[in-house]
Amino acid sequence: MTQPLENLSGPGRALKAEAPDDNETSGLIRTGTARLADARNAALALESRFDLAYNAAHALCLAALRRKGFRASNRYIVFQVLPHTLGLGPEVWRVLDLCHNKRNLGEYEGLMEVDERLVTDLIAAAERVAKALNA
Repeated sequence: MTQPLENLSGPGRALKAEAPDDNETSGLIRTGTARLADARNAALALESRFDLAYNAAHALCLAALRRKGFRASNRYIVFQVLPHTLGLGPEVWRVLDLCHNKRNLGEYEGLMEVDERLVTDLIAAAERVAKALNA
């Protein structure tokens, strides 16, 4: 399953080959899991829950990529390579890709437009990533 990742790596490409680091991967899983648990707290503002769930998903997806021996040059690529890192399909990475774009609009243009449905879908996608990562 690393052949597609190898095809994306190299100078000027989206991925860089780098030996896995168990401490880094464990730390990413730990922070991703903690953020995902906090994102389920309905007492928090919806925007906060979105941030927590998005960053949880990113940390978990990055852990999967690092476990395979690659580092990303861009945030979004960790979502797009999910079929090759964890065998997850478009029903997961499309939600994460959508949320990446929403996150960028909020972070860089102040246009944070999220609703309960999106946050629920994001949490569900992050849970699928966590489950696949721990399988």
